[in-house]
Amino acid sequence: MTTRRSRGDGGLHWDAKRQRWIATAHLGYDGRGKRIVKRTSGRTKTETKDKLKEILRDLDDGLCIAPHGYTVEDAVTSWLTYGLNGRDEQTVCNYRHLAEGHILPHLGGRKLRELSADDVGKWLAHAATTLSTRTLRLLHSILNRSVRHAQARDKVKRNVVMLCEIPTGQPGRPSKALTLEQAEAVLKAAEASPLCAYVVLSLLLGARTEELRALTWDHVDLVGHPDADPEVLPSIEVWRSVRAGGDTKTRKSRRTLALPTRCATALQAHSIDQETARKLAGQRWQEHNLVFASAVGTELDAHNVRRAFRAVVKATALVPEDWTPREMRHSFVSLLSASGVALEDIARLVGHSGTAVTEAVYRKQIRPVIEQGATAMDRIFPTAKLKP
Repeated sequence: MTTRRSRGDGGLHWDAKRQRWIATAHLGYDGRGKRIVKRTSGRTKTETKDKLKEILRDLDDGLCIAPHGYTVEDAVTSWLTYGLNGRDEQTVCNYRHLAEGHILPHLGGRKLRELSADDVGKWLAHAATTLSTRTLRLLHSILNRSVRHAQARDKVKRNVVMLCEIPTGQPGRPSKALTLEQAEAVLKAAEASPLCAYVVLSLLLGARTEELRALTWDHVDLVGHPDADPEVLPSIEVWRSVRAGGDTKTRKSRRTLALPTRCATALQAHSIDQETARKLAGQRWQEHNLVFASAVGTELDAHNVRRAFRAVVKATALVPEDWTPREMRHSFVSLLSASGVALEDIARLVGHSGTAVTEAVYRKQIRPVIEQGATAMDRIFPTAKLKP
């Protein structure tokens, strides 16, 4: 005689039609008072009993019962759809492109509850043979956040991606900085470009490209207060960017910068050229009060700026494909450092919250010799100069 299972242990029976063992667990009632029943099956009685035990164990732990067929692709798709509210459209597009190109082809079909740290580690190690470390960090972040998103919805018990370290990938394209001679050549070549003022401000102020593209004339002061004591120089207010919401990258990035004479002159000439462009465009002109705008007044995108900048570089002895607009910011840091400006002052000028990022990102451009200690000690303990 078959022994009846205890109350709460679920049910187990053989389905002759399907030729499988069927396990049934009662999970309580929904909001309408309807009974919630979870069923699973297996080819053998032992396999089915193990599945039933897992369901009951999850129920005892207070977890909802995740579907066995929920895959990594389901988790990533759900996160991309519902987990990025308020993010910039370009950011979402970039994440989706990375996920579809690198995560889903290798791990997408894997059942999420069966995904192991070993699976993720092997995938990252394989990706490290072709991808840069920065791309690996992004991929790890996307997968980690997708699984965490699923974990919060009781689709999986734990996030194994958090247990995996990110390997070192292939070296990316190193950023470069213009020398003083190269910078002068670029400034000279830019005089014939519609974006002459953009190049001048990038090189002489170190503003980010997304900050300059969002700059409006309301945030430009070309006069200053020469009669004030002390004198107030012409300036620009770097308070906006083309990022989502119009905010700068960080709070420290919001800053007001005095304009070097060459920048003020370039902006004055640019305002005259823009007025001419406005008249030529006529009714096609869309007024956004932007300092750097297209031929009809609309906002420039990164491709517009890159194309115009490389046209300027082409007029010099440099190779256009080797340079990007952001390297004018690197050049700004390099030139200031080479002239002896303190690292703390450079960090404030470029809008960094501290010197750590300035040193880490621009370390090849930072003047390596720290001279203050030697200078002070020579003053404290004077001695004869070394013989030549």
